[in-house]
Amino acid sequence: MSRGLWRVLGLLAVVCGAAGVVLPLVPTTPFLLLAAFAFARSSPRLEAWLLHHRVFAPMIHDWRRYGAIPRVAKISAVALMAATLGGSILLGLAWWIVVVHTVVLIGVATFVLSRPSSPSHDAQRL
Repeated sequence: MSRGLWRVLGLLAVVCGAAGVVLPLVPTTPFLLLAAFAFARSSPRLEAWLLHHRVFAPMIHDWRRYGAIPRVAKISAVALMAATLGGSILLGLAWWIVVVHTVVLIGVATFVLSRPSSPSHDAQRL
């Protein structure tokens, strides 16, 4: 993948992550991790900006140091997954689509919930 595509992906991920800061059901952490990953491959300047950002940097540092996800992000992610699955059922999607959703979302939820909570975010809330 070219540097330009990585940069565009990183910028889109930052926009989505920023939306997650103000919109309760939009996840922030996964988008910021994707942005950091993309910027590391395309733009040292944008990566440095993200790693020093007052709001975004703690989430990225906690993931890189501890493999940790903030507790609030875990709760939001699982709630959104449940809502997505519920929406699939309410829309009357084909049974096999609901089964695939269920299997994938259980796998993702298991991963998210198995990660430690972020020490820096928990300390900030005390």
